[in-house]
Amino acid sequence: MFTGLIEEIGTVESISKKDGGKVFEISAAFCDELKIKESVALNGACQSVINKTKNTFSVFSMRESLSRTNLDSLKEGDRVNLERAMLINSRLDGHIVQGHIDGCAKFKGFREEGGARIFEFEYDTKYLIEKGSIALNGISLTICTLRENSFCAGVIPQTFECTNLKYLKSGDFVNIEIDIFAKYIEKFLSAKDNKISRLSEEFLKENGF
Repeated sequence: MFTGLIEEIGTVESISKKDGGKVFEISAAFCDELKIKESVALNGACQSVINKTKNTFSVFSMRESLSRTNLDSLKEGDRVNLERAMLINSRLDGHIVQGHIDGCAKFKGFREEGGARIFEFEYDTKYLIEKGSIALNGISLTICTLRENSFCAGVIPQTFECTNLKYLKSGDFVNIEIDIFAKYIEKFLSAKDNKISRLSEEFLKENGF
């Protein structure tokens, strides 16, 4: 589990193919503190550490992960957002992020507004709401504008400077994780075969709430 607050930007040192997937070696300042099997979000995608040195760590990304994320397009020298799993005894800043990527959103561009940058992405907005949370390349952001097939998120200067958003070019793809609660609600409703037209107290109790 993660918060969407990026710890640092790592660098892809090497990439090798293995068993239909890829092994990524990443350099990062916190490598000394990592343990084998520990979870690290790589551009928001939860990966397990399989090897480490003093200055680098390696993860294996299976074919399923590569097909759903932008990890497959990474090249040596690329910069990636990194976050270790959150501590249970610390404040939950950002929002609850699983590290399970739903797909990729296409970056269209940004404009400066009120001291921030408004980033626009092309993506199906079915599960999105204005002022709702979204994770882009693992970064916890708030949706400020919705259109039929695109949305905008505001990025403050601190977030821009401390993440790989500053390297984005128009047409690039970012990993996207939508709010998990929206998906659960749809699942519960569809499971009832449309027999329930609204959320009732009885329905919520039946489903564990």
